[in-house]
Amino acid sequence: MIRFFLLQNRQGRTRLSKWYVPPPVTSHNSSGGGAVEAEKARIEAEVHRLATSRDKKYTNFIEYNNYKLIYRRYAGLFFTIAVDATDNELSYLESVHLFVELLDSYFSNVCELDIVFNFNRVYTILDEYILAGEIEETNKKEILDRVKELEKLE
Repeated sequence: MIRFFLLQNRQGRTRLSKWYVPPPVTSHNSSGGGAVEAEKARIEAEVHRLATSRDKKYTNFIEYNNYKLIYRRYAGLFFTIAVDATDNELSYLESVHLFVELLDSYFSNVCELDIVFNFNRVYTILDEYILAGEIEETNKKEILDRVKELEKLE
């Protein structure tokens, strides 16, 4: 199961953050929703540090806490998925690639500015692809057709 999906630039700015499982919050800092958001920000910063500082000769898989991080860099963006420790890393690496292909097809040569200014479309594409932490559809044409149908309804 997918825990969270992050899209971050080289500077560490999170451009997309989708959490399917809330992060664990320790009892000494569990003062409501603010603690959850602070923990998410801490995890996002740590994930960015781990992915950017990692040498290219190593794999794109990192064991982190009680799950695995699978990341891939495209131009200046890092796409990261956190999954259960027993899940297949290669299938999720391909999932990241398919998501990038979806964005590339939708925006015709996607760049970071497309993601920043059309974040609602990016979330729609992600929601059509991954639902509740599980991959729902892998057919690129089907996903993009659904997104276009949703656009017509707006």
